Amino acid sequence: MDNITHTLVGAALAEAGLKKRTALGGITLMIGANFPDIDIVSAFVGKNFEGRRGITHGFPALIILPFVLAGIMWLWDTQVRRRRNPSLPPADYRQLAILSAVAIATHPTLDFMNTYGMRWLMPFVDKWFYADGMFIIDPWFTLMLAAGVFFARRLKNVDIARAALATAGTYVIVMLCITTMGRSKVLQQVGPRKFMVQPTPGIPWKRGILVEERMAYRFGTYTAFGEARLSDLTIAKGDNDPAVGAARETAQAQRFLHWARFPFYRVVRDRRGTTVRIADARYMGDDARGWAAVEIFLPVSGSLALHPTP
Repeated sequence: MDNITHTLVGAALAEAGLKKRTALGGITLMIGANFPDIDIVSAFVGKNFEGRRGITHGFPALIILPFVLAGIMWLWDTQVRRRRNPSLPPADYRQLAILSAVAIATHPTLDFMNTYGMRWLMPFVDKWFYADGMFIIDPWFTLMLAAGVFFARRLKNVDIARAALATAGTYVIVMLCITTMGRSKVLQQVGPRKFMVQPTPGIPWKRGILVEERMAYRFGTYTAFGEARLSDLTIAKGDNDPAVGAARETAQAQRFLHWARFPFYRVVRDRRGTTVRIADARYMGDDARGWAAVEIFLPVSGSLALHPTP
């Protein structure tokens, strides 16, 4: 999920009464709800796909990170906050650790809900898991939390925040049920082949369908309690060019393909060599350009760069 929504989850937990457990409780909950995203540093060193939603999001991190965050908050309390104002009540490390654990656990749980995926077993097993229940930015889910936080603070009533959290939790369950029903319908229609039923932005009851065929990926739609309908819209895999095989052997491509669920390829040749664009049909259009794509350059010398398959 987006970080605004993660922050609102922490804020809602705080307004539901948890912030009263200790000094710095509210800010700890909001930071904790975002804390696993410290892996964002991997994007700045060119390791986005292999670095994100891994070590800091897995089950071992859920055990270790709460103590790390609680330690940071305790140090801030003792070395900065209460040095500035010694009369302030001290923060309780034990309570900070409990609040950190609760908030941090919400983060990978929500990330698991969308189509990007989560690696729960990192660093021991590098495997992606997907719930495909909610779009990465869900305005209705965010609105429920925002309204709960706003009115709980305005009216100083913890029950409002608790009701918002309960409503948001119920919404998540309903969204997962719709995806599950869609999967059942698609399975009946296409049989045991690779497919995905994914949430649609802003329309909770609708799902997109992506089905793997021999030479292409086919799109479709599903509406809650309706039928799964496949359309004529497809994206060709483009994997029958010899340059694709060479590109797939590179380390950069291997890292990307480990993350991609529905990879497709586009080959562009010029006098210098061949560029193979690899993209994921979950996110990219036919030209295979964008954030969910990589480009592999194969120079002319010693390669199949200028010899496409007839």
